[in-house]
Amino acid sequence: MAGLFFEQFSVGQTFVHEIRRTVTDMDNILFSSLTYNPAAVHIDHEYAKGTEFGKPLMNSIFTLGLIIGLSVQDTTLGTTVGNLGMEDTRFPKPVFAGDTLRAETKIVAVRESKSRPTQGIVTFEHRGFNQRDEEVVYCRRNGLMMRRPA
Repeated sequence: MAGLFFEQFSVGQTFVHEIRRTVTDMDNILFSSLTYNPAAVHIDHEYAKGTEFGKPLMNSIFTLGLIIGLSVQDTTLGTTVGNLGMEDTRFPKPVFAGDTLRAETKIVAVRESKSRPTQGIVTFEHRGFNQRDEEVVYCRRNGLMMRRPA
């Protein structure tokens, strides 16, 4: 199992995730369709030509999900119970089809669960960057993690 147990995380620990992903127009259309998001800025090339960007923007929730997903192999694969919440989510730069995204994660808090003795809470700070090393997404995420089996 690739994921880390609660006890293996420490404040300040940083992960530079190896897997990168080039996003495509199809990713944008499919994600927007699957989530019933009909915003023309994501799915209509003709409409997008008239915007300040001149082309469709990648759906920001897809971008957020991708960056968190890129972190899973190194951090939570098989050891997470679930997400408890996300906060301070920002999208400082736009993402377009053809951009290649990469992720970095820093552990900013670790605490035992008060109600679940076999689990603990880890706060992850996720950052996503494009091929020009511009930050395109930032998020703090609280995850409920399994403790190492006794």
